[in-house]
Amino acid sequence: MKKNILIVVLSVLLSGFTAFFVVKAVTSHDVTGATAALPDGAQYRTVSLENTDYPDFTYAAESALDAVVYVDVTMKTPENEFQIDPFFKFFFGGQQPGGPVERASGSGVIIRPDGYIVTNNHVVENATKIEVTLTNKKTFEAKVIGTDPATDVALIKIDAEGLPTIPFGDSDKLRLGEWVLAIGSPLGLQGTITAGIVSAKGRSMPSDGKEFKIESFIQTDAAVNPGNSGGALVNKAGELVGINTAIVSQTGSYSGYSFAVPSDIVKKVVSDLIDFGTVKRAFLGIVMTPMNDKIAKDLKLSSLNGVYIKEVAKGSAAEKAGMKSGDVILAIDSVKVNDGSVVQEMVNNYRPGDKAEFTVVRNGKEKVLDVTFMGTSAANGSVDSDGNVAFYGSKLGKVSKETLERLGLKHGVEVTSVGPGKMMNAGASEGFVILFVNDMPVSKPRDVVEIASKARRSIVIEGVTANGQSDYFAFGKNK
Repeated sequence: MKKNILIVVLSVLLSGFTAFFVVKAVTSHDVTGATAALPDGAQYRTVSLENTDYPDFTYAAESALDAVVYVDVTMKTPENEFQIDPFFKFFFGGQQPGGPVERASGSGVIIRPDGYIVTNNHVVENATKIEVTLTNKKTFEAKVIGTDPATDVALIKIDAEGLPTIPFGDSDKLRLGEWVLAIGSPLGLQGTITAGIVSAKGRSMPSDGKEFKIESFIQTDAAVNPGNSGGALVNKAGELVGINTAIVSQTGSYSGYSFAVPSDIVKKVVSDLIDFGTVKRAFLGIVMTPMNDKIAKDLKLSSLNGVYIKEVAKGSAAEKAGMKSGDVILAIDSVKVNDGSVVQEMVNNYRPGDKAEFTVVRNGKEKVLDVTFMGTSAANGSVDSDGNVAFYGSKLGKVSKETLERLGLKHGVEVTSVGPGKMMNAGASEGFVILFVNDMPVSKPRDVVEIASKARRSIVIEGVTANGQSDYFAFGKNK
């Protein structure tokens, strides 16, 4: 009897050990991701199904949630409601047309503990009042530091200290299929978290062509709805890899695809807005088109790699570097490019005066061209069609003889318009006549720019207001 019981026990133990080693062997095979061959010679690759490989979003969600805020906007009613860009209109959750003002809502991301918040330009555009509500229910009035319609990025600030933040991640390192979280306030539901994967990178969307835009969106399938706009796209490490901006939908609500501005673009735009009050955007000066079979055949190329240059603008950085129509850009600073939106994104990371190496194919041979980027109308010192000179978010122009006589002045430079930037923040007003910059007299807008460019730390501006009162203001210079 005892012998029979012992045999049964040993059989059970042996079966258990056998099952354990079989499972372990199979699991080990899955973890290694080994490649096996089928009888017909085809190969397949195994995948791991261990619990440790399932995504865990708890850290990312808990670490990032408190740095995503609710943005409530009061804005002017357009003369014609249909002038609002229909592509972005659905993001204004809680819109109330028909009155003297409209209410809109969106999201924002705290990037500095002293109250700097990133959101979308279309969230705060035309705003007359902006209120920010934190996750602890505290509400602050915010002011616009600067906007960049080309990337749909805006920077606002509240008067607070010690705020939670989300650190910037490297959006270039995102991989297709990587898990990400979208955090925002869809439909007014503050602190909503949704998950998805990176579906594509470098996406651009149809545009009416009326406005210059830089589009190299991260496409995800994380659910994004009205009110998410301006919110955070974070990776599993809780790092900011994008700012949620738009969806493709026929209904105005989420239907499978959403888009975010990459954090690398956002970081550069925000840095410029803080340091200069405007975006210092590099200008290359080419018209591009994707490669196709016909172009490759005409150029006798063996691959479809690169971006084809249709046209080179006269006097541009591209022309000065030796680029020609018909060239194919293969790489920028050794980074391969195969799409025009990627070229746009990379060029956007440079500032006027920066240099880069462009690898191009011409007549079947590779050439390396040294490009020194030029500036656009957003840069200090650039001149618009009216002859006004850009200066830290504002514009400077000549003072009329009538104004000089009225104010009893012999020289000066007039502030013709004031926009978001250091001049506005320091107290500049339209019609202000600048007499001295850092104790040096000025009589032309270019004088102001040149003296300021040579300043090591601060820029002190003295002059008179439009009604003749003596005044001065100053701001720090960031290199």
